[in-house]
Amino acid sequence: MTSLATALTRQLSIRHPILLAPMGAVAGGRLAAAVTRAGGLGFIGPGYHDAAWIEREFDAAGGERVGVGFITWDLAKDPSRLDVALARSPAAVMLSFGDPTPFVDPVRGAGARLVLQVQTLRAAKDAAAVGADVIVAQGTEAGGHGSDRSLFALLPAVVDAVSPIPVVAAGGIADGRGLAAALMMGACGVLVGTRLYATEEALGRPQAKALLVRSTGDTTVRTRVFDIVRRLDWPEPFTGRALQNEFTRSWHGRESDLERQPGEFDRYAAAAQAGQFDTAVVWSGEGVDLITEIVPAGRVVTDMVSEAAAAVRRVAAANFR
Repeated sequence: MTSLATALTRQLSIRHPILLAPMGAVAGGRLAAAVTRAGGLGFIGPGYHDAAWIEREFDAAGGERVGVGFITWDLAKDPSRLDVALARSPAAVMLSFGDPTPFVDPVRGAGARLVLQVQTLRAAKDAAAVGADVIVAQGTEAGGHGSDRSLFALLPAVVDAVSPIPVVAAGGIADGRGLAAALMMGACGVLVGTRLYATEEALGRPQAKALLVRSTGDTTVRTRVFDIVRRLDWPEPFTGRALQNEFTRSWHGRESDLERQPGEFDRYAAAAQAGQFDTAVVWSGEGVDLITEIVPAGRVVTDMVSEAAAAVRRVAAANFR
């Protein structure tokens, strides 16, 4: 079986340099365990869920070695959720979107690796200064929440700035070509979200996964409307990339009007509960073009490695003059 060793695989004691993005309420224990069994490292993503959800999903991981990831500014509202996760001995803790400083010592004290996701060069330098074991450079191509720098430009700048800390690339990576490209630009691995959302083990509804298969990157949009309607006060400069639907077509660009329509809040909540995705959000990165079917997560991991190896061989065979 093909394997791919990098500084990331050595740091995290894994076989392949592929990490599951801790997608809130999508990256549950079964999905995290499947990625780990395939040779990567799976991360459980609690999102806004409580301690009971965290406990349940660690149980669902069935004892596999997995990590956990939190939205940092939201975790600060209830740090006890981190205590619950650390009691389950995660291999690593990923923190994104906020000041990680209050959580560094607890993570280290629990023996977990500290993975910090950043969206700017300044944030990458700050992550290095607090002692991150791994830094994830997230480009605006990513699904879900992020910022506005593209991965192609951000990644090598972060690699240069924080060396020798292993850097992982995130944003729009959905096959082995993306993995190979990230390695060529100095990354030690990749963080994969949307492609692993469209897998059998992910917690997302079947209708949402089917939408991912049918969609293209052209049909995604970075927007605040889903945060507004869910009453989530995301700090600047973060927005979320999602599939366009009737809700975005009605309200994107009219955010101030939406804030004055409380009836839309109730309508949205009902649609989300019912899985009506002409209104409810499906977070998606621009790499959704490359998703053509729902498959087991382990196949995604092994295919990415073999495709990356083939891509590297093609480049090596090129006739440079």
